[in-house]
Amino acid sequence: MNSYLCTRVWSLPFIGAIALLNVACHDDDPTPSPESFSLVFEFEETPQGWVGDFADLPVDNQEIFELEVSHGPLPAEMELDDKALRIQGHNRSDDLFMFFKREVDELLPSTAYSIVFEIELASQYPEESVGIGGSPGASVFLKAGATVVEPEPILEEGEIQDYLRMNIDKGNQAQDGSDMYGLGTIGIQGEDFRYELIQRDNSARPFTVTSSPEGTLWLIVGTDSGFEGLTELYYNRITVTITQQ
Repeated sequence: MNSYLCTRVWSLPFIGAIALLNVACHDDDPTPSPESFSLVFEFEETPQGWVGDFADLPVDNQEIFELEVSHGPLPAEMELDDKALRIQGHNRSDDLFMFFKREVDELLPSTAYSIVFEIELASQYPEESVGIGGSPGASVFLKAGATVVEPEPILEEGEIQDYLRMNIDKGNQAQDGSDMYGLGTIGIQGEDFRYELIQRDNSARPFTVTSSPEGTLWLIVGTDSGFEGLTELYYNRITVTITQQ
C-alpha cells in the first residue's frame, strides 16, 4: 500500500449538495473511496513516490544518452522557489522515451475509472524550432496514462543489439497507444530557448481504465521523442482526477 504525500480532494454527495474535502492521503484512512477525487502532486519536499526511468534505447553504451533523473529546484533563470521532478536524456536512438510512474491504491477492485491528467512542466524548447531529426519542441510528445501492470522497460533481444522496450502500449511518438494518450508537445511559444511553465491536459478526452482486483492502478507520464538531441524537463505539478464510471 502507498503512503500518499499529496493532497486528495474528494467530491462527495452531501444532503443534496457537494462537499469538498481536502485531506492528507494515507493508507490507514478508513473512508471508502468516493466516486471522484483528485490527487495533487507538488514536489516541494520529495518526489512523492514518482520514479523515473527510460526506454526505447539500447541496453549497452547508455552513457552516451546522458540519462539523469533527480528532484530539485527549477532552473535558476525562472526565478522561482519551486522544486520539481527533473529528467533528461540525449535521444541518440531516435526514439527515446523518458517517464515517471507511480502506483495508487484504495480504489474499488475491478472497477472502471476515467482519469484526467493536468501536467505543469518547465520546458525551454520553442514549438517552431528546428533540430536534428525534428524540432526540440514540436517533435517531443507528452503522454499520460494508467495501467494495471507496473510500467517498466523490458529486454527485447535483437540480431545486432538488445533494446529496452516498454511492457505497455504507449504508442510511438505522436501516436496514441492503448495505455497512454498524447497531451500535445513540449513546445513553447516564441523563438527564444528559455524555461517557462507550460500546462497540458486530457480534459477533453479522459482516459478510461479498469482497476486491478486489489483496487490499484499505475499512473505514468512521459515524453516520446523524435528530436535527436538533449531534452531536459522539469515536472512541477501533476494533478490526477479519478472518477468512477
